[in-house]
Amino acid sequence: MSKLVTIFGGSGFVGRYIARRMANEGWRVRVAVRRPNEALFVKPYGVVGQVEPVFANIRDDASVAAAINGADAVVNCVGILAPSGKNTFDAVQADGAARIARIAAEQGVTGFVQISAIGSDADGASAYSRTKAAGEAAVLEHMPNASILRPSIVFGVEDQFFNRFASMARLGPVLPIVGAETKFQPVYVDDVAKAAVALLTGDAKPGIYELGGPDVKTFREMMTDMLEVIQRRRIVFGMPFFAAKAMAFGFDMLETVSLGMVPNGMLTRDQLKNLARDNVASADLPGLADLGIEATPYSSVLPDYLWRFRNSGQYADIKASAKNLDN
Repeated sequence: MSKLVTIFGGSGFVGRYIARRMANEGWRVRVAVRRPNEALFVKPYGVVGQVEPVFANIRDDASVAAAINGADAVVNCVGILAPSGKNTFDAVQADGAARIARIAAEQGVTGFVQISAIGSDADGASAYSRTKAAGEAAVLEHMPNASILRPSIVFGVEDQFFNRFASMARLGPVLPIVGAETKFQPVYVDDVAKAAVALLTGDAKPGIYELGGPDVKTFREMMTDMLEVIQRRRIVFGMPFFAAKAMAFGFDMLETVSLGMVPNGMLTRDQLKNLARDNVASADLPGLADLGIEATPYSSVLPDYLWRFRNSGQYADIKASAKNLDN
């Protein structure tokens, strides 16, 4: 019988790419999510019955144990950018990761990959970075041979980064950003999936890997490149941190006084702390090249999915060609 991998958060942005690649490798794939009915789109990644969404709540031992039962390997892709209700940074990124690793060890799972993030730091300024580090430490405590993948900003068709700012660019002549000079190393989502698969299938040695693409760019440079792709002229305005702090405080307080009814989906104080720090792979840790993966530049991928934010959408290139014929 083919091997089985359980992927927590397997219908999410990164998880779905890992699920597809593991299915292509011939593994049975169990996609563990809170809402299985919303993850049915993963079933066609393999033959009938090969990829199956199942219920799992990483805050509950019994739920996690049921999702892992019989698995040969486990991947944890669950993470949050901002807390919501019971899904706090500690509950999801620290305690949740610890629970998954502990139960995986108890059940004799041999392969484990934890998706973390560059900037993971036990002494970091943000709760996001501290809980990412706590999750890593807990995973390695229970599964010493586990692998940790720390990607920079991940881009791809379903990303919440370039898609978000491309959408904002349609609203007016100015595109405001915070941390304009902060450096990032965007990594393609399928390259992250390739890394996870290499580790799960034994094609690479377990360890901590920091994953970045071939380009190190400032936030401002990335937005300039994105605007060129969507063919819009906008002023990229780097908001001063003191002004951003006041704005983030206001959004956080609105969420607090509304008892969560008005969630802060704009900018939190915790996110602001991360934006003040470069997000680039360390030269001291292995990366994609050490896994035999050639990093994909975002310039070769963004046009494939950001075309819809152009004035003429999918017809922009056709209209441009027609103008050339008139000349």
